[in-house]
Amino acid sequence: MLDEYDYRFELGKAAELRTGRDVVLISTGLMTMRALQAAARLEADHVDVAVLHVPTIKPLDRDAILRAARTDRLVVTLENHTVVGGLSEAVAATLAFAGVGTRVVPVALPDEFLAAGALPTLHDRYGLSTDSVVSRVKAELDSHAARAVDPAPPTV
Repeated sequence: MLDEYDYRFELGKAAELRTGRDVVLISTGLMTMRALQAAARLEADHVDVAVLHVPTIKPLDRDAILRAARTDRLVVTLENHTVVGGLSEAVAATLAFAGVGTRVVPVALPDEFLAAGALPTLHDRYGLSTDSVVSRVKAELDSHAARAVDPAPPTV
């Protein structure tokens, strides 16, 4: 699956499959191929996307996640799992414990009873398809840029 990226599995070791300045997609499992497909499509729109493949959540390659997130890039996690107890929470906790105040945008299944059906249909329904990932990244980049221009006043 990832042979063309010269990827070799190492327990607890994330792999940067693609570099990029604007966005980093941190993915696991089957969502890594979606991340790579989305990155290629976003490149056509002049969005430079990095992909960090995280093959294991336990053990988690915290150092690779911290390196990937210590930039002003948009951080998006992609997983075929619920938003609770998976990659997105592990990435968010890693950043929080390290004092990195980066927002994490999860692309994952909602924490609710899910419909049954064919995977492509379900992935479209729950926002895990490549089309959905591309749309979500574009929307988040627009929102990210708007916050940078007009940051919200601090709340007390």
